[in-house]
Amino acid sequence: MSDTRDDRGAGTGPPGPAAQLPGLGDEQVRALRRVGREWGRVSAAPEVWRAALPVDPDLGRFPPPAEIKPPRFGRLVPISPLGPRSAGERVDTEEPPTGRSARAGALVRRLVLGAALRSSAVVTERMRKLLALPVLSADALSSVAYGPEALLAVLVLAGTAGLAYSLPVSGAIVFLMLAVGLSYRQTIRAYPHGGGSYIVASDNLGRVPGLVAAAGLMTDYVLTVAVSIASGVAAITSAVPSLAGQTVPIGVGVIVLLLAGNLRGIRQAGALFAAPTYAFVAAMLTLIAYGLVDAAGRGFEARPAPPLGVTESVGVLLVMRAFSSGATAMTGIEAISNAVPAFKPVEWRNARTTLTWMVGLLIVMFTGISLLIHLTGVVPGSGETVLSRLAHLEFGDGWMYVFVQTATAAVLLLAANTSYNDFPRVLSLLARDDCAPRVFMRLGDRLAYSNGILLLSLAAALVFVAFDGLTASLIPLYAVGVFLAFTLSQAGMVVHWWRLRNRHWRKSLAFNAVGGALSALVFLTAGISKFTSGAWVAIVAVGLFLLVTTRIRRHYRAARDALRLHPHTVELPARTARGPLPARGSALTEGSGADGGGEDEEIPEEIRHLSVVAIATLDLAGMRALAYAASLQQPVLVVHISLTEDEARRFRGYWSLWGDHLPLEIVISPYRAVVAPLVHYLEALHRQHPELTLTVIVPEIVTRRRRHRFLHSRTATRLRRALRPLPKIVITTVPFHLPV
Repeated sequence: MSDTRDDRGAGTGPPGPAAQLPGLGDEQVRALRRVGREWGRVSAAPEVWRAALPVDPDLGRFPPPAEIKPPRFGRLVPISPLGPRSAGERVDTEEPPTGRSARAGALVRRLVLGAALRSSAVVTERMRKLLALPVLSADALSSVAYGPEALLAVLVLAGTAGLAYSLPVSGAIVFLMLAVGLSYRQTIRAYPHGGGSYIVASDNLGRVPGLVAAAGLMTDYVLTVAVSIASGVAAITSAVPSLAGQTVPIGVGVIVLLLAGNLRGIRQAGALFAAPTYAFVAAMLTLIAYGLVDAAGRGFEARPAPPLGVTESVGVLLVMRAFSSGATAMTGIEAISNAVPAFKPVEWRNARTTLTWMVGLLIVMFTGISLLIHLTGVVPGSGETVLSRLAHLEFGDGWMYVFVQTATAAVLLLAANTSYNDFPRVLSLLARDDCAPRVFMRLGDRLAYSNGILLLSLAAALVFVAFDGLTASLIPLYAVGVFLAFTLSQAGMVVHWWRLRNRHWRKSLAFNAVGGALSALVFLTAGISKFTSGAWVAIVAVGLFLLVTTRIRRHYRAARDALRLHPHTVELPARTARGPLPARGSALTEGSGADGGGEDEEIPEEIRHLSVVAIATLDLAGMRALAYAASLQQPVLVVHISLTEDEARRFRGYWSLWGDHLPLEIVISPYRAVVAPLVHYLEALHRQHPELTLTVIVPEIVTRRRRHRFLHSRTATRLRRALRPLPKIVITTVPFHLPV
């Protein structure tokens, strides 16, 4: 992000995609200057406020992300707290539970989720290609376990005549895989910092197409969890038929385990992620090799399929349904283009190489399994998957059969877990763009997007239970969301190349155009041919998603308009604020000894104050909180948490434009979080002078409608819960009532 330096002050350039501080336009900059001049007429001089501070506001810095070294395992690194600490001192910011049931709940939470990580930072680990391939390709490669079977389950309705189309339809799907894979190679080149469907469609097609692409992605992620778990459970029940009646409880139990594991926020070691995927690839290649050798012994003569009942005649609609069902084997193919920054340098080149290997393996395995199905005459049946029937046919009941089923179940469950990385991330991007509640931008105690993880688990569990955990019932819903996102992403890339027109732009445009056209064909085919079979659910979900996100954006836009600075409506501190303030150190003349941190003040004169204003933006709500703090005629310190150095410079520039009337301390957080670093800073202030009473003043947005409350932060509540164990800290809110 460039650091624009103009008449607005140093570091007031436009916010980047990761920034939480909104940029100010020319009109707001002029309003900020006028408000600052009004403050200057009624408030004490800035140097008076600084001289009155009873503390040193500079308590050190968190280490920048570049200096944080990742551990060998995991992605969370302990960071020393701000400020001085005596030996062995421990400050616990967790709210102490009261009552027997509350204590029991806290114990269960600690055992399941682990202790809150107050002093940890998220570290981005760069992956080598050999590690990135299994980690990012688990979803795509595992779809071989259900894609060919889904195709066959439609064709078998037409009996032997329908099965004759299995190889031609499989060939069309392989061509689609190749075309879409080449298209995403162009996306990686154009978006070397990560280009998911939502970002690409929003950048090139506009906000509404971007939201439609996001709707397709969110539907895809929910169904990935449901379908992968359904297929994984089917692999287990095929090997252990006695568990066939427990499909739903087993699947829901797996979702609960995934929920607990992801809420803990601890990523498994890369080798553990890689093992199931590589084991599955080895199992599939071995199965294909054994099957082809066996077929070669009989001259590749196809065995006849068992007698089949005919319920439908062969027609274009049946073939289209089979094509769209089998195309679900392409799910997860865009995961690598989303995660380009996670690769080691050169990132985009390594990502393209990994994508090529993934598409190559996917084509080989899909083609091999489809060919084996044709040569062996295996057809879908109740109680056992097609893959299990093939393994039984080639390996019997021996250890190789167990290996194939175990690897299949493991990689499918791992594929379900990949959605837990992408769903909360896309939801946080939507929240950043004011299209989802901002609570989804918040990192939880374990530095994971806890609210997004909870929402994904709830949605996936509801879908899984509603369709009885049957893969065949879930497949019709699957293709709609997947190929809707594919189509809009590739259409966005066509617009991108048309606008850019750099070297080789025509070739790149052609690749993306072919991929987009084929993806659109599958989307329309699935939507029309499977509408009554369940595809209508996905289409309705996309429509509802678009409706809700546009309503949320409309509310945030109205709230932003209401919070815009208007010089004649900004509250100012009383003129008496020009009077004398307590001098530096006067708050420390009494009660500063070993017992200075007690709560034994008996008369007002014994209480020594410091007002700390936690402010995020310089809007009307923030200005009202500043005016309220200044009107108390006690020392005031303003604290702002910035996520990046650039954001800190921009806020400092805005603060200077306002006039720098009050002391400001900016803390740069390596967490990508706001409340946890603020808690650290307040704890450090308290440790510096325990005899001070800290009054933490927080602006609060009050909405007219109850349904809008969830859209705004509850920072004061979280601060109050975190800081309750510390004495002499008061949390107060300054409400700002929205007219909408």
